[in-house]
Amino acid sequence: MKTIQTDILIVGTGASGLFAALHVPEDRQVLMITKDEVEHSDSFLAQGGICVLRDDTDYDSFMEDTLKAGHYENRVESVDIMIRSSRDVIRELVDYGVDFAKKDGEFDYTREGCHSKPRILFHEDITGEEITSKLLKAVRTRSNVTILEHVTMLDLVEKDNRCYGVVASKEDGEDCFLEAEYTILATGGIGGLYKHSTNYPHLTGDALALALRHHIELEHIDYIQIHPTTLYSKKPGRRFLISESVRGEGAKLYGADGKRFANEVLPRDLLTAEIRKQMEKDQTPYVWLDMTVLGEEVIKSHFPHIYERCLEEGYDVTKDWIPVVPAQHYFMGGIHVDKHSKTSMEHLYAVGETSCNGVHGANRLASNSLLESLVFGARAARHLTETWEENDASREETAGLAEAAEAQIQKEKDRLPQIYREEVLDEIERVRKAR
Repeated sequence: MKTIQTDILIVGTGASGLFAALHVPEDRQVLMITKDEVEHSDSFLAQGGICVLRDDTDYDSFMEDTLKAGHYENRVESVDIMIRSSRDVIRELVDYGVDFAKKDGEFDYTREGCHSKPRILFHEDITGEEITSKLLKAVRTRSNVTILEHVTMLDLVEKDNRCYGVVASKEDGEDCFLEAEYTILATGGIGGLYKHSTNYPHLTGDALALALRHHIELEHIDYIQIHPTTLYSKKPGRRFLISESVRGEGAKLYGADGKRFANEVLPRDLLTAEIRKQMEKDQTPYVWLDMTVLGEEVIKSHFPHIYERCLEEGYDVTKDWIPVVPAQHYFMGGIHVDKHSKTSMEHLYAVGETSCNGVHGANRLASNSLLESLVFGARAARHLTETWEENDASREETAGLAEAAEAQIQKEKDRLPQIYREEVLDEIERVRKAR
């Protein structure tokens, strides 16, 4: 089995992984891998925007909004870190060329569900694509960073709770040992485990399965957020999200009787419950969303991609109500990490949706995901750099560990994706029942 050596291995090429790579000193070699194409991360799909502390007077409100949405199960220290880091993150993004909407030369802030005031920066209705594409462009200019597509992590290589990298499979089916001083898991969410999800189907919680197998601490893995409004369709595949900012700007929800049935800016879990209650009452698989009240100019300038996608489905949102239905959207739980994004295994970090640093509590506040991913992705890179320790094992020993891991994988390789899927879903259900 071939060995590829690097200083830092980042598994995943979404916003958190890319931002981590950009905060690694350029004298350290970084290898990034993704099991699909580099642009096929959920970070590219984020529509609404990214939260930011507008000024010091906004701190208490921002904190309370986040805690309230999370049912006060948030880790306050992590929320504080995220909020206080937000202005610096936005400045960095602007330096990388991210083009946030402006009005009269100043940032134009929008509002989404459970926010007490507008504090969300956006780029049309494709903020995730705008941010992540600019980060990817910046990463590709770094001579110390290599990106490999269609490489799937199969197992961690570890001994005595110390990570030495991963065994991975390339597109041609050949296995390899990616040996690293430090590994950062940035593998995204778990939407691929569900029939109806806004996520890419290849995001199946692989890192969670490996954490279970290697006794790495997990946290709140039954905390799974459903987005209240995705475009209803009879077609199979990923559901198209209708951004929360549509409702934040004033769009209304109606039942079959043409009457409003809920406050459209309720937290996502509460609004989802109201929609499902209305669907049960109406005996329909959807409710109606009216965007026409926003006006054609707002719709085509702020939400052009939603407008275009709905047209493809036969709806002109400047004139028609559209059918919407809840779908799995975001994962608040994950691999437990501390304030530096460090897991319970030495030399192993986790960032983004696959990690749980406690920011989101039991229910994520809208548009906190991109901010949280960037803040804690950067913190992982900084912390491992500041506390750097060289490998204490010989090349022969780590190669032997990798060979042993690969031999075990071969016994179940044909069914490995299904096995990992079942193990994660079983653990989610076990934790849910035990709560």
